[in-house]
Amino acid sequence: MTTSAQREFTFPLSRRGDVLPEEATLLREQQPVAKVTTLTGDPAWLVSSYQLAKQVLEDERFSLKDTANPGVPRQYALTIPPEVVNNMGNINSAGLRDAVMKTLSPRADKELGGWLEAEAHRLIDELERQGQPAELRDGFTEPYSAALHCRLLGIPADDWRQLMAGIDVAFLTSPVPFEGSTPNWYKDLGYMLGKLNADPAPTEGLLGRFTRLRAERADLEDDELLATVALSLFGAGAVSTSSFLLHAIIALAQRPELAERLRKEPELIGRAVDELLRYNLSIGDALPRIALADVQVGEVLVRQGELVLVLIEGANYDPAVFPDPERIDFDRAENPHLAFGAGRHFCPASALGRTHAEIALQVLVERLPGLRLAIPAEQLAWRPGFIKRLPERLPVVW
Repeated sequence: MTTSAQREFTFPLSRRGDVLPEEATLLREQQPVAKVTTLTGDPAWLVSSYQLAKQVLEDERFSLKDTANPGVPRQYALTIPPEVVNNMGNINSAGLRDAVMKTLSPRADKELGGWLEAEAHRLIDELERQGQPAELRDGFTEPYSAALHCRLLGIPADDWRQLMAGIDVAFLTSPVPFEGSTPNWYKDLGYMLGKLNADPAPTEGLLGRFTRLRAERADLEDDELLATVALSLFGAGAVSTSSFLLHAIIALAQRPELAERLRKEPELIGRAVDELLRYNLSIGDALPRIALADVQVGEVLVRQGELVLVLIEGANYDPAVFPDPERIDFDRAENPHLAFGAGRHFCPASALGRTHAEIALQVLVERLPGLRLAIPAEQLAWRPGFIKRLPERLPVVW
């Protein structure tokens, strides 16, 4: 039998997204840089304290794009083509970054706030028409998040189900490649290429910006790169925003006093969303990096070529930075959480994500003041083998 200092931890941790895995605290306290074995059977270092997590995320000797290289240790099998993993690198090299960053800025669309609010009200109108219990994943969080990203890209909102179905396959985590992953990717890539090259050409959103860039630059001929960037933006953005909303709704539904406070003090919504971002457990499988050199991380010398996994729920629940971390505190004075990452790969859509969540949650607490889970929390079914901790359904009453 191993001692606590030598304990072997199974990774990934629990898939249940409404309870902090016990191992997250044990790891941070006893082995903040712990050796684990990934789904693929590869060794990795799991980093779980805030200070060391931030070090890894900010140190450019730890690379995201190199996690897709052949022969490196993996977190799980690649289910999308390797070139997709480093889309931001592709964007930079192709000179497309300005188009993407403008698309991801809430300030670029002066009508976005009003549109998001109207969309949230429209979806709740439909939920009320259908009656309760209502299913919020299919009836609110996914269509709301997908509609936003359809607008950002300039594609028809009615196509959201097709694209979200592709995400369900693309973001599976598996120990080995599976047959459907490649055709799934190219099916959705073909859809995006068709929209990019439609006649008449797109004029709205990111695809409209790409169309104008192609007209200005003779060297911009890689339509597949443009479509890959657009498809990746939809996938990463829609699943992240939708899954965060699900986690935030679960937290508020179980704590009606917090929802009531947001109704009475709507000016708190910004701080509330930041605290819910810190508290949420949606990331699931940690953030992977490959060491490009030998680097000292805490008491461990990480060797070049080794895989490092940053456990966000370990860092965001670190009491050294967040006093009483398992309590949701809308009055937390400082909240330097790592929900959007850090360093070079800090999420470029953080401002958009906050706007999206603030509007959705404010409308929900105003329209559904008695919102609560329709089933016991322990009966929620959490999806196995997925890049996010995601409840398959979220039935609620109000």
